[in-house]
Amino acid sequence: CTDPAALDDAMVKGSVAAKIGFDPTADSLHVGSLIQIMMLRLLQKHGHRPVALVGGGTARIGDPSFREEARRLMTEETIGTNLAGIEGCLRQYLTFGSGASGAILVNNADWLDKLAYIDLLRDVGVHFSINRMLSFDSVKNRLDREQGLTFLEFNYSILQSYDFRELNRRHGVTLQLGGSDQWGNIVSGVDLVRRTDQKSVMGLTTPLLTTASGAKMGKTANGAVWLSEKRLPVFDYWQFWRNTEDADVGRFLRLFTDLPLEECARLEALQGADINEAKKILATEATALCHGREAAQAAAEAARQTFEEGNVTAADLPVHLVPQATLTEGVPVFRLFVEAGLAKTNGE
Repeated sequence: CTDPAALDDAMVKGSVAAKIGFDPTADSLHVGSLIQIMMLRLLQKHGHRPVALVGGGTARIGDPSFREEARRLMTEETIGTNLAGIEGCLRQYLTFGSGASGAILVNNADWLDKLAYIDLLRDVGVHFSINRMLSFDSVKNRLDREQGLTFLEFNYSILQSYDFRELNRRHGVTLQLGGSDQWGNIVSGVDLVRRTDQKSVMGLTTPLLTTASGAKMGKTANGAVWLSEKRLPVFDYWQFWRNTEDADVGRFLRLFTDLPLEECARLEALQGADINEAKKILATEATALCHGREAAQAAAEAARQTFEEGNVTAADLPVHLVPQATLTEGVPVFRLFVEAGLAKTNGE
C-alpha cells in the first residue's frame, strides 16, 4: 500500500471510490481475476464505490507486465465482444447503480481515443522518468529476454497512470487496486495525480495467489477456469472448487464466498472425511456468486447423484455427442477421451 494510514483514515471517514482495471483479452474473466473482483465486492458491501475499468483503449497496446512476449493486437470487433463478456461477469458480483456505493463500469476508450499525441507528451510525458520506468520489474524482465519490449508496450504505464488521473477527475476515484505485478504502474499513477493536480491518491496491491501445492490459482491441466458459462459449464466450475486442496479450504472460503468468518472457521476445522462437506459448501457458495444460487444447487445435486449414487445420467452433467457411424465397429476408449476433450492426444 502506498499509504496505509491515509487509506485507513479515508475509509473510516466516508465512502471511497476504488478502481480496478480489467484488460479485454478474452470474452470472459477467469478465476485468476477473482481476488480483485471480490475486493470490489467487499468494498461495496461496506459502503464504498467500486469502479470497474475495462481497457477498450489500452487493449490496442496490451499490458506487458510479466509477459514473455508481446500480445497479438486485437481488432475492434474482438475488443467489443470481449468487453461485453467481461461486463456480464462483473455484473454477477457487483451491483451497478447511481447510489453512493453503486458500482460504475467505465471504458478508457472514452478518453484515450480522443488523445492527441503532442498534448499527451506535453501534459503527461514530462512527468515520467525513463530511468525509473526502466527499473520496473515488468520492464526489466522483458528487456533481459531476446523478445525485447516495443515502444508501444512501453507506453502502457503512462496510459494506465493517465486513466487513474482521469477517473479521479471524473468520478472522484482515490484508490487504485491491482495485483502485485501492477505496483509500478499504480505508483506512477499516484505520482502523476500528485504532480499535475496536487491531490493525494492511494494504491493497494494483492500478492499473486497460489494453492497450497504452489500452483497458480485458476490454472488447471485443461487451461483457465472461466467465469462465463459459455466458456465453462457450471458443473465444471462447481467441480473446480470441490477439488480444492484440504489446506486451502479455509482460505478460499474467506476469500471467495460471503459466508460469515465464524462459519468459515468452523468448516476449516473439520477433519478427515468431513472436510469434503466443507469443500461442497465452498463449491456451492462460490458457484452461487458466479452463476446464481439455483444453478449452483443444480450442479451440487448433479455431483451428488453422479458420485454418491452412481447415477451417470444426472441431467446437469456435461454431455458430448459422438456420431453413431463412428461406433459401428467399436472405438478404442482412448480415442473417445480425445474426442470428448478429456485428453489432448491418443498418447496422453
